[in-house]
Amino acid sequence: MLSRTADCLYWMARYTERAENTARMLDVNHQTSLLPQPEEFLEQSWKKLLTISKLEDSFLAKYEVINRENVLDFMIYETSNSSSIASCLFAARENARVIRGKITSEVWETQNTTWLEWQRIVEARNSADPSRLLEWVKHRCHLFRGVMHGTMLKNQSFYFMNVGTLLERADNTARILQTKYEGQSAKVLGANEKRADDGADGEFFDFYHWAALLRSVSAFEIYRQIYSDQVTPKQVAQLLIFNKQMPRSLVCCVNELIPLVAEIKNAQSKEIERLLGKLKANLDYSDIDEVFAQGLEEYIEEFLARINHIADEFSNAYLIPLAVA
Repeated sequence: MLSRTADCLYWMARYTERAENTARMLDVNHQTSLLPQPEEFLEQSWKKLLTISKLEDSFLAKYEVINRENVLDFMIYETSNSSSIASCLFAARENARVIRGKITSEVWETQNTTWLEWQRIVEARNSADPSRLLEWVKHRCHLFRGVMHGTMLKNQSFYFMNVGTLLERADNTARILQTKYEGQSAKVLGANEKRADDGADGEFFDFYHWAALLRSVSAFEIYRQIYSDQVTPKQVAQLLIFNKQMPRSLVCCVNELIPLVAEIKNAQSKEIERLLGKLKANLDYSDIDEVFAQGLEEYIEEFLARINHIADEFSNAYLIPLAVA
């Protein structure tokens, strides 16, 4: 397959997944921001959302205050932000347009209709309800993947799209887990200590924090099915890292990547297979106690470095070099 075609297929799927992930994080933050909580926690929550995507500096160059309205505007509509929903939907549609002959008409129509409907949403942005808008984004991204799986041949085009989806998903789940845990757990514990005379309030705050994290990756109901007790940081991390049946867990993404790369192997893919095999072995032979003994933040940083190195190797082996694209 030509590098240009593979590049467009890969990035079409990756940008679609990124749009959905951004919508998930924004929706959870928006919903939890409506709950009674100290102002400092509210600001920190929106700040950490920017930190996940390493966009804090770009945001502060355009806005003076970190608050709900400004972050929503920046992460939804701002076209100068390459990770905003607007930018992701545009990039996904443009990549689909370039390789229309390699995707089914249903896949193209889904991407094109999403973009056309988005234009009408932008025109009415001042009256848009954030929750309904973000649900619409998630629905359109779900529709894209459903149409892709239901109409595409299981050939190289399909495999490149799935690799892009899974690499983006693994990166996003890891960043959510790292940023939420690092930034909020200490504050939650501090809030609980301050409220020692009222344990119910502390438990309420703690529960909604971790429940929000789970909802951002569609895992709250799954957590309840697996664990019947209280939502705890350790069990949340175990679910999102090691549960092989959880669609957005790190181990599930890596396990699904391995056979996909095997289907499209070439002379340069041996290194990718080796790196994926080592990462899978690390996940298979680690447990949550070992992760917490090492430090969750350090473990996630190591995972992010390794999955992004794999993405770089994949780009070098199959896609257009960034300097040329």
